[in-house]
Amino acid sequence: QVQLVESGGGQVQAGGSLRLSCAASGRSFSGHAMAWFRQSPGKEREIVASIKVGGGLPYYGIPYYTDSVKGRFTISRDSANDTLYLQMNNLKPEDTAVYYCAARWIAASDYNYWGQGTQVIVSS
Repeated sequence: QVQLVESGGGQVQAGGSLRLSCAASGRSFSGHAMAWFRQSPGKEREIVASIKVGGGLPYYGIPYYTDSVKGRFTISRDSANDTLYLQMNNLKPEDTAVYYCAARWIAASDYNYWGQGTQVIVSS
């Protein structure tokens, strides 16, 4: 059974940092894209960052970041323990959301594996 389990959310002041983790299990994610999404109340879910997994590397290619987090967030992956990370620095109140880890086969259009989400609250 495939599981993606997020952790690391919490409440921080604006300008602070958090690191989210997503522990993956149940299958190999080689040949998959892995991503962080977020959703705020009243807003559509948006992709925050993504990487491609394969070739025996933690990831390959250039990570994708949505414009609003470029220069502040960093996506990474530890292949030894199959964990995806999102380092979030200089957090802003508009980053407040539930953050989800997700994965899809690289050739698929939709993400079909999802975690349960972790809440991030940034206070001003």
